Amino acid sequence: MPTVADLVVQALRGAGVPRLFGVPGGGSNLDLLEAARAQGLPFVLCHQESAACIMAAVTGELTGSPGAALATLGPGVTASATGLAYAFLDRAPMLLFTDRHPAAALRFTTHQTVDHRGHLGPIVKDSAALGAGSASHETVRALRLALGEPRGPVHLDLPADVAAQECAPGPLDAVAPPLPAPDDGLLDRAAALIRAARRPLIVAGLGCRIEDSKWLRAFAEALPAPVLTTYKAKGAIPEPHPLALGVFTGGVLEEPVVSRADLIIAFGLDPVELIPRAWAYGNPVLSLARCPSTAPGLRAPGGGAYFTPALEVVGDLGGILEALAPRLAGAAAADWDVGWVDRMKRERLAALEVPVPGLAPHRVVQIARDLTPIGAIATVDAGAHMFPVTAYWHAVEPGECLISNGLATMGFALPAAIAAALVHPGRRVLCFTGDGGLMMVAAELETAARLGLPILIVVFDDAALSLIQVKQEQRGHAGTSMQYTGPDFPALARAFGIRAWVARTEAELGSALVAAQSGAGPALIAARIDASGYRRTLEIVRGAPSGPPGGPAVAK
Repeated sequence: MPTVADLVVQALRGAGVPRLFGVPGGGSNLDLLEAARAQGLPFVLCHQESAACIMAAVTGELTGSPGAALATLGPGVTASATGLAYAFLDRAPMLLFTDRHPAAALRFTTHQTVDHRGHLGPIVKDSAALGAGSASHETVRALRLALGEPRGPVHLDLPADVAAQECAPGPLDAVAPPLPAPDDGLLDRAAALIRAARRPLIVAGLGCRIEDSKWLRAFAEALPAPVLTTYKAKGAIPEPHPLALGVFTGGVLEEPVVSRADLIIAFGLDPVELIPRAWAYGNPVLSLARCPSTAPGLRAPGGGAYFTPALEVVGDLGGILEALAPRLAGAAAADWDVGWVDRMKRERLAALEVPVPGLAPHRVVQIARDLTPIGAIATVDAGAHMFPVTAYWHAVEPGECLISNGLATMGFALPAAIAAALVHPGRRVLCFTGDGGLMMVAAELETAARLGLPILIVVFDDAALSLIQVKQEQRGHAGTSMQYTGPDFPALARAFGIRAWVARTEAELGSALVAAQSGAGPALIAARIDASGYRRTLEIVRGAPSGPPGGPAVAK
C-alpha cells in the first residue's frame, strides 16, 4: 500500500508539477524526497527557502501547473515567507510542503516550534495539515485552490509521523476549477460601451496569459485600439506592434495616452501591479477579468479600490473576447489618429534615454536586447534598473519578461532565471539584477552553476542601493550612506565556476555579451553603470515629488 508521501508525489505528478525545489531538513522532507526519487519527480537543491519558493512560483506562472517546494519546520518556514508573499501578491500557483513535529512530541517540545499557520496564514490562500486519512483529498484540494482565481500559494504541513504511514489512495484529479461563462447581458452592455467609444484604450495586466494573447491582438487590431501593458503583461501584444504603446504603472509617463482615451478596457488588470498613487483618470473603465474585483484578497486593507469599473465582465478572458466579437461586428472603427499613436510610441520609447557621462543603464538593456536572440527571456529585480529594463526589453510573447510587480521584491531575478531556464531549456535567459538584489541570493549562483543553466546574469553594478539613494535626495535628506564597498562580482562568479566579465563602456559590454553567449553554462557581466540619471528616470516615470523640503514626498 502506498504511503502518504507516495500519494502526495503522485498527486503532484498528476497535476503536471515538473519538479520540486527546496532546502530540506529531516522528518517528512526526507520521505517526500524519497517518494519523488522513486516516481521520477526531479528535485532542485537550493540554498535559501525563499529563493526555492520563488523558483516554484515562477514555474507555476510559466507552465500553468502549480509549482512545488519543500522546507523544514521552524526556521525553514520563516525563511520561506518572502517567496510565498511573491506567489500570493503576483498570483502564482504553488504549494509549499513543510515538516512538523510528530503529534506526540508537540505535547512537550518547544525547540524549533513556530506556529506555521499563524506565520504563513496572511500570505497563502490556505494552510492545512495532512493526515493519513485525508492526504489525497487535501493535496488535491490544495492543488485546485492554488489554481483557482486569483491564483496563489497553498501551504501544507506534513508531520514527521504521518509521511511514512500507509494509506488508501483517493481521488487525484487536480484540474483547475472552470471559470464561469460570461453573462450574456453583461456582454451586451460591454459591447455597447465599446461601440459608443471613439478612442478606447486597452490596458492589459497579469491576468492576461499566453493563451489570451492571440485574442487580445485580434481584438486590438479589430477596434483598432492602442494597448498599454503592466510589467507582468509585457508581450501580451508583441511590443514591436504599432498598437503597443509601452508599460502602464499608474504613474505619470502614460498620462498623455490614457487621458486622451474615452474608455479604458482593463484586460486582466490586477491593481496589485499599480503603484500607490491615486487613480488619476475619470474615464469609464470596462473591466474584463478572471475573477470579480470584490474577491477576497483583491481589495486594499482599507476596503477600497483604485477604481470602480463602470462595468465588469468575469470569465475566461479569451472566451470573453470571442463572445464579444459577433456583438462588435460592423461597429465603426475607433477614431485614434494613427500619426499621433505612432508619435506617442516613439516619444515614450525615447523618454527614458537619459544621457549620462558613463555607461547608461538604458544602453545596457538596448545592447543586450540587440545581441540576444528573439525568444530570450528576461528576469528583472526590483530597483532603479527595472525602469530601463521594462522599457527597453521588448517582449513578443507573455512570459518573456518576468518580474515581481505585486510584492516588488529584490532578490527575485536570479531564482526566477533558474526556474525559467529549467522550464524552457532551449532558450536564452537574461537575469537583470542590481548589486544589492544579487547579494541577497548570491548563494544561488552555485545552483545555476551546478545545473549548467544558460543564464546570462547582467549586474547593474553601481555599488549602491540607488533607488533608495534617489528617494533620500528627493526628500532633501543628507542621507545615511547607501553605498557598498563590494564585492568584486566577476571574482565571486568565478569562485562558483561561472565565466565572468567587467564592462565599463558600450564596446566592452557588446564584446562581453557576445563572448558570454559563446560558451556553455551560466555567465556574468558586471556592468559598471553611471547611476547619475536614475533620479531623472524615476521622475519621468512616476512624477516629481511634491511637499515641503525634508517632509514626506508625495507623488504628483
